[in-house]
Amino acid sequence: MSSNPLALVIEQISKCYHMYEQPVDRMKQLLVNRCFKKHPKQYFTEFQALSDISFEVSQGETIGIIGANGAGKSTLLQIISGTLVPTSGKVEVTGRVAALLELGSSFDPEFTGIENVYLYGAILGLDKKEMSKRLDAICDYADIGDYVYQPIKTYSSGMVVRLAFAVIVHVDADILIIDEALTVGDAFFVQKCMRFLREFRKKGTVLFVSHDAATVVNLCSHVIWLEDGKIKMQGSPKRVSEAYLEMQVMKSQNISEEQMNRQPSAGDANRERSERQRQTRDMRQDFINRTNLRNDMELFQFQPDSLSFGQRTASIVNITMTDETDCVLSWVVGGEKVSLCIACEAHTTLDNPIIGFYVKDRLGQYLFGDNTFLTYENDTVEIMEGQSFQARFSFRMPVLPVGEYSISPAIAVGTQDVHLTQHWLHDALIFKSHASSVINSLVGIPMTVIEIIV
Repeated sequence: MSSNPLALVIEQISKCYHMYEQPVDRMKQLLVNRCFKKHPKQYFTEFQALSDISFEVSQGETIGIIGANGAGKSTLLQIISGTLVPTSGKVEVTGRVAALLELGSSFDPEFTGIENVYLYGAILGLDKKEMSKRLDAICDYADIGDYVYQPIKTYSSGMVVRLAFAVIVHVDADILIIDEALTVGDAFFVQKCMRFLREFRKKGTVLFVSHDAATVVNLCSHVIWLEDGKIKMQGSPKRVSEAYLEMQVMKSQNISEEQMNRQPSAGDANRERSERQRQTRDMRQDFINRTNLRNDMELFQFQPDSLSFGQRTASIVNITMTDETDCVLSWVVGGEKVSLCIACEAHTTLDNPIIGFYVKDRLGQYLFGDNTFLTYENDTVEIMEGQSFQARFSFRMPVLPVGEYSISPAIAVGTQDVHLTQHWLHDALIFKSHASSVINSLVGIPMTVIEIIV
């Protein structure tokens, strides 16, 4: 943990619910408690949602909380945010807490979006005058148009998240609590939210709940694993997430811990396979492409007005994907050869420009990318003012899980380590994977050889 001052102190928090089989039992329990205070009869069973939870969070930390459904994650966050009272224990909070919990949990469905903005601000201690100053910025960030004047009950789940996140962005919070809310919403907005979270982490504290272990590893500095209302494990994101995923596999496949012990692999690792390794195509590709597992990815139009930055001595004017015949593609199949073309225009003379890209998933995690620096490190490339030019990256498209992705291209001048960004376009090209053979990893790499050696 960090040596910074503490933002949160959680001491022996427990939460117990009384579970009644039928509504009349609740009334019976109330009457019995009043009439027989010394020896009351119990008409309920106890459900322990949280048991003796203790941890500390320093200012500036991003803490991930993982666990299966019913582990107590949401209950814990509700207690920290003040919307739920613990049965025992205490929570000490330093600073203003803004929470994005279950969809719409902070909103009144009968109120309009505008009215809910003021309501949520009041909950956080901001008066109407303060919220009025922020209202335009909140509406611009949410970008839901005239729906802000309609009742929340008419919103889609994505619109609710947009408005809720826009509010917490503009209330000057010291601590943000995010509970799985970013699993809803379009790719553009999720990327926008993730950029805000990465910037907020530099000065604020974040509690982040997700079932996505890769997101937790990407965002968090410390992870707490809850199981059956107790802390099962806590520590580095990589170590805890790997242990959690291993446990999930064991449970799903009914495997004991003893059976999970791994032994060194046998066989001759140096056996000659050169002939088969010359294959540059996944030997399963033809079969997969005849099934519903074919990794069809739909490419959308280039977004020249995407959020960008840079000195603009050069601009990125288009991005396309082409096949081996230079035909521009509107659909791509994972495992097949493609070229990513980044078209640029120079506004002044450029010496050795560096052009590159990142491919990101909907949460903003970098999946892969490359740039032109190493290829032209020993060559001189001069681009004249007003000249159009492009970079072409040819590769086999990785197989991607179902979901939405984006490509962020950039052009810079300088070296790999010291350079000046001229134009960086966030999420300039969105594409969507509609079907995939990949389930439990971020990407699938086409295999040239898969074999069992006895």
